[in-house]
Amino acid sequence: MIIVKELKEAIRRLTSEEKDKLIFRLLKKDVDLANRLLFELVSCDSMEDRRKDARKDIERCIGMTRSYITYTSPGMMLMDMRGASGYVNEHVRITKDRYGEVELHLFILKEYLKMYNEYFKDTPADRAFTLNIYLVARAFKIMVLLKKMHEDLMCEFADDLEETGRLFADNPGLMKVAIHNGLDVNWLIGNKIPDHIDETEKDLRKRGYLK
Repeated sequence: MIIVKELKEAIRRLTSEEKDKLIFRLLKKDVDLANRLLFELVSCDSMEDRRKDARKDIERCIGMTRSYITYTSPGMMLMDMRGASGYVNEHVRITKDRYGEVELHLFILKEYLKMYNEYFKDTPADRAFTLNIYLVARAFKIMVLLKKMHEDLMCEFADDLEETGRLFADNPGLMKVAIHNGLDVNWLIGNKIPDHIDETEKDLRKRGYLK
């Protein structure tokens, strides 16, 4: 939404009491904004504290998946993975923690790839297709986020990226989907993400891939 100049001027002319009423009304309708202001203005927790809390929620989600993995399916594991990613999205909406966004999404991808390779590696392609596409799309998302960070920070994720790339490579069915959708796992293994990975991802989606 673009705030026009006239609206800005009208808001400036409001009394303090009128502005307070307007803010409280907006906060009731926007929970994310309320939580962000609570974190920035009231909470004693640091960004790192909130990141640790989000990781604990994710670890609990991963633990639940692992506890019933022998009774589930690739589709159910995908639902759990999306649930775990929801904790990251909520954390980022509140804290704007871009480093944590990469760290936590990469942690989720790596841990679920380990379970996938252990229990579903030989699943028929049609049963694992949606999960495979999601995993490849997640890898692209992480690479796009990484390229927006300072180069020195990117190096801190080199080991996790390599492990993630090798987990892809160890799964023949997943690798077929990765190659078909334009993912070169050597970008992960060698920590050599192309400079314009965001444009590559957009082009692939425009041509009907990654979905």
